[in-house]
Amino acid sequence: MLKKILLCIIALLIVIQHPAFGQTSSSLEQLDALSDKALEMTKLKRYEDSEAMLTHFSDVFLQLTAEESIFDMDELRIITVAHNEALGAVQDEEITDSEKVNAVTKFRLVIDAVKSTHQPLWTNMESSMMDTFSQTKEAALQQNADKVEEELSTLFAQYDMIYPSLKVDLSSETIEQLDTRIHFLNQTRTDLVTDQQAQRELDALRYDLESIFENMEEDEADPSLWWVIITTGSIIISTLSYVGWKKYAAGKNEIKTRKKQDDEY
Repeated sequence: MLKKILLCIIALLIVIQHPAFGQTSSSLEQLDALSDKALEMTKLKRYEDSEAMLTHFSDVFLQLTAEESIFDMDELRIITVAHNEALGAVQDEEITDSEKVNAVTKFRLVIDAVKSTHQPLWTNMESSMMDTFSQTKEAALQQNADKVEEELSTLFAQYDMIYPSLKVDLSSETIEQLDTRIHFLNQTRTDLVTDQQAQRELDALRYDLESIFENMEEDEADPSLWWVIITTGSIIISTLSYVGWKKYAAGKNEIKTRKKQDDEY
């Protein structure tokens, strides 16, 4: 009986704390699946199918946002911009296949960033980006200007791909700091071989991104989940204490009754 009571309490608390969690989670899963399908079709060069997936995403997205408060205003704006870029890319016959894939990948990463609470897909870019940093720094030390230009172009393209996702997951202050470093490196890219300040900025950008990747890999529990755990634990302790006290009181009364009966005899 006690177990049933405790289970009911826990279930009630979760429902009270997250009344629309199941519905919201289902909606995000649906949008995530559509973005994933659009990327799959783009990689297969089935651009009409990719366009159909992105168009369907737009319809579902508008319907869900009208019915539920799933996204904040910043997320709505970031998703809309990324979606428009992806749709425009698959419709554009003049750009390359790789540019189409990059645009839809950027959109796919954004949707996953909104959906995921731990280790979003964009963190998988860490290895390739760190390799590009190393190649850029090595080329600068060797004073190979052409190689520096090539590697920097790759680095900026990689950063551009995850940038909307970073805006979803990071604070505006962090984004502003990253933007400042990227802008400076872009302005001094032709002088990176000889400019010590530019090389220091490159190292600083690498350090910032390494820290960001590392922090995103840490498993941090949702504060609301801690509220549920603490509240549930308190109620369970109180319930157990009450049940224990009742058993103690009942046992004590039984002893008194028996003693009274023994005295009467």
